[in-house]
Amino acid sequence: MKTKMNQRKKAKILLAVAVFFLAAVAVAGIICHDAAMVTDFSRKNLPPSLAYPFGTDWLGRNMFYRTLTGLSMSILIGVCAAGVSVVMALILGLAAATLGKKADSVITFLIDLVMGIPHILLLLLISFALGKGLRGVIVGVALTHWTSLARLIRGEVLQLKQSEYIQIARKLGHSNLEIARKHMLVHLLPQFLVGLVLMFPHAILHESSITFLGFGLSTEQPAIGVILSESMKYLIMGKWWLALFPGIMLVLTVVLFDLGGTSLRKILDPNSVHK
Repeated sequence: MKTKMNQRKKAKILLAVAVFFLAAVAVAGIICHDAAMVTDFSRKNLPPSLAYPFGTDWLGRNMFYRTLTGLSMSILIGVCAAGVSVVMALILGLAAATLGKKADSVITFLIDLVMGIPHILLLLLISFALGKGLRGVIVGVALTHWTSLARLIRGEVLQLKQSEYIQIARKLGHSNLEIARKHMLVHLLPQFLVGLVLMFPHAILHESSITFLGFGLSTEQPAIGVILSESMKYLIMGKWWLALFPGIMLVLTVVLFDLGGTSLRKILDPNSVHK
């Protein structure tokens, strides 16, 4: 029993650490936004030091501030895109499992269609069609990340429909909408929350990827993808810090989101903690 409680406590601590770090990065990035844009040619291309932990770039900008600001923007995009995506997944997953065979066939075909197109290609096309920029990235990420969770929710709802209390509610004359709202949403909440958290790292990585390729955020914005893209040409000149520290912080952010989602799943599902 002691081991089980320790596992649950560990999951809570890991979740708290991940949330605190990510919230701190997001707030610090907002605070440092103006400082990240300041140029000073007297300090350009300085290696990491106590004064400039991540060094400075070719315009004398503080890379520590730029990295925090870029991560903050990535987290904001991840939150917005993942939020829209999981709501789409919940609605379509419920609709597929509760509105009859025709609705199920249409939604299943849509899921298979989106999943059949190479992910990054579809994301690039949507972002480019919407004129790139912040809106294009958020919409593109949101419209390409809902399919797996929608399929999972559909399967959960199909199982719930066979439950005895659902059958009784149907015999009592409750509509499909009532049953979904009153009896199914409560059971789907853990999958919804875990899916939301685990979708963040995918959203952040794909936002950085398309921005790195030039189809995302504009170069005026200190996004991680922009920072990494611009720093590539300076690596051969020995300016390794321009890409190393932003890359490490991006990986750390993604890992913490994944760790937070895994810990949340353990907290919401007691059986997984007891294994």
